[in-house]
Amino acid sequence: MSATVIKSDARVIDAKAQDVFDYLNDFNNFKDLLPEDKISDWAADKDQCSFKVQNAATIPLIKDSVEAPGKINIVSGDKAPFPFTLVIHLKPTDDENKTEGHLVFEGEINAFLKMMVVTPLTNLFNYMSQKLQEKFQ
Repeated sequence: MSATVIKSDARVIDAKAQDVFDYLNDFNNFKDLLPEDKISDWAADKDQCSFKVQNAATIPLIKDSVEAPGKINIVSGDKAPFPFTLVIHLKPTDDENKTEGHLVFEGEINAFLKMMVVTPLTNLFNYMSQKLQEKFQ
């Protein structure tokens, strides 16, 4: 089984890379980036969070490593429906008060499940990057 890779749209955020990194480095803030009407059972602390996706599985996210202010590596928890990594990439633009950011997901998803989850996951990651952009407007 080959890895499934999903990359979100890149967004330019009206904030310094360090400010965006600090915000994302606290997983309590992730709730603001998720579609409220599609998640439930939210739980979080600074280094991990979990939530249930509507009519689907519980998704546990655990901070694996960070490289301030440019990268946050996240791994799936034990109860995830399949193993995955999610990497948040941040880089300053030519304007030091703006940051370009995107998410890269890589998961071991079987062919049957892949057909059902790629589009919703792509939509979720694009939604999250859009909400992050709005947060700093």
